Amino acid sequence: MSKNPVTRRQFLSYTLTGVGGFMAAGMLMPMVRFAVDPVLSAKASGDFKMTDQKIADITEEPVRVDFSYEQKDAWYTSDVTQTAWVYKNKEGEIVALSPICKHLGCTVNWAGNEDHPDKFFCPCHNGLYTKDGNNIPGTPPRGPLDAYPVKEKDGFLMLGNPVENPFVRKK
Repeated sequence: MSKNPVTRRQFLSYTLTGVGGFMAAGMLMPMVRFAVDPVLSAKASGDFKMTDQKIADITEEPVRVDFSYEQKDAWYTSDVTQTAWVYKNKEGEIVALSPICKHLGCTVNWAGNEDHPDKFFCPCHNGLYTKDGNNIPGTPPRGPLDAYPVKEKDGFLMLGNPVENPFVRKK
């Protein structure tokens, strides 16, 4: 035997500390994995989605472009369809606007109202936006339409995730 025998109290203290440590590690490891896994996972598709719209066919008149992509949420995979209003502005830049109204999330349409043929119109509460996506004062929308970043690949339009509209001046 050793000179300093372990007492029952010390033995229980060491044992409970060890068991508690293993239990804490068992609970923390899934949490750490959950927090770190998205950072370490590789995204094969990237942030830009391919559309069927040819760059050469884009004019100064806004055109509705529907595009679909596969979205994976944990173990569930679904096909998502989104829409953008696409046109070329006076500078020749491609503008892709989100059709989601900033008031209540309804879908806006280009020339959707006979009284306003050159504006985006939201039918929910008669919201109006200019061609560049800026909300018209005196109508319900609280801000401009979001814009999609655009890229070109093999002559076709690619759209990213919607961001704050860069074509509208800040006041």
